[in-house]
Amino acid sequence: MKPIRFYRDGTCLVPHGRAALSWWARFRGLLFRAPLASDGSEAMLIEPCASIHTFGMGYALDVVFVDKAGTVVRVHEGIRPWRACMQRGARSVIEFHAGAVQRLSIRPGDVLEWK
Repeated sequence: MKPIRFYRDGTCLVPHGRAALSWWARFRGLLFRAPLASDGSEAMLIEPCASIHTFGMGYALDVVFVDKAGTVVRVHEGIRPWRACMQRGARSVIEFHAGAVQRLSIRPGDVLEWK
């Protein structure tokens, strides 16, 4: 996993991110890892990715689908364990602990960057 930070309008939005870029990292995702911080300070980028599942997860997720320009195309909040969702046109997915998207005020149309 590669450590990254997420930015919106040049301001650091999430200081502790992880990027799942390889096949194995995308396959494993958040499974068998400590839960993400519920305050929104942690997130996981999965790229390339247009669909996710929460099979085997022990907590709900907020999921942000992003196109290749970094524009948020859809936000799904509170996806409970043992569910799946997808978004046509998405290039990447950012996963947060449930409730983080509302705290961070992430909405469709926002442009996010990661480094």
